[in-house]
Amino acid sequence: MKQKTYSGQPVVQLNNGIDIPALGFGVWQIEDLQLCEATVIKAIETGYRMIDTASIYLNETAVGKAIQNSGVNRDDLFITSKLWVQDIAYDKAKGAFQRSLDRLQLDYLDMYLIHWPYNDFPGAWKAMEELYHEGKIKAIGVCNFPVEKLDELISHSETIPAVNQIELHPVFQQKELQEYDRKNNIITQPWSPLGNGNAELLNNENLKKIAEKYHKTVAQVILRWHLQEGFVVIPKSVTPSRIEENFNVFDFELSGEEMNVIRSLDTGKRLFFDPKDSEWEKKMLNSIADI
Repeated sequence: MKQKTYSGQPVVQLNNGIDIPALGFGVWQIEDLQLCEATVIKAIETGYRMIDTASIYLNETAVGKAIQNSGVNRDDLFITSKLWVQDIAYDKAKGAFQRSLDRLQLDYLDMYLIHWPYNDFPGAWKAMEELYHEGKIKAIGVCNFPVEKLDELISHSETIPAVNQIELHPVFQQKELQEYDRKNNIITQPWSPLGNGNAELLNNENLKKIAEKYHKTVAQVILRWHLQEGFVVIPKSVTPSRIEENFNVFDFELSGEEMNVIRSLDTGKRLFFDPKDSEWEKKMLNSIADI
């Protein structure tokens, strides 16, 4: 299989042999469609080649327009979307996938993920495996799956997820789940890799010292840490200068000691939603969106 080069950027090889850019661009919470389209075009112009969206973000149409108007060949991009909770079932997943494709104006996805480990996710996974074997998806994976849900999924399927996209940043590192992913050849993909702009994290004195050494920002140091941990990372911003800043992380390397400084910041406390929280699960199961 001929591999994509993604303009010479560092890539990570998934467990099915497909390469994914190590650094991508996320569009969660960019709800203004004109802003989303302009932001994605800016990201692609900057050099990003992986764009991560989801049906529940309600901005797939804007991402699709940005792809069409970016001036970059579609096959030189890596596009991910996600299956929302209401469609996590064998008999619903394929229809939801096709609706995402239609909104994106694409005829295939590079990656498709189950967004949360709820409803009939083994059934949805079977439908996704069929789409994968038909060539409509290049790789399939999951989001927010803890160890026990990964075990359940793997025990009921032929295909090990290529990616597990989870909340992960220096103050919440999920080391047990990281290790499980590594042992099972699943790539960990952090969402909100900068801790949603956590002020305490971005003003950490030890991180500031590291940043000054390399003439970088704290955010760039954190993104570099993610890359050196072997993660595939998807920072998001709507600010053009930040979009450029977040991409400018390939010209320096953290030492082992500096990596350990960042590893030591782990508090074990989430900033967002716990997939094991029964109240959050109930809220997700009751969420119906027009997607």
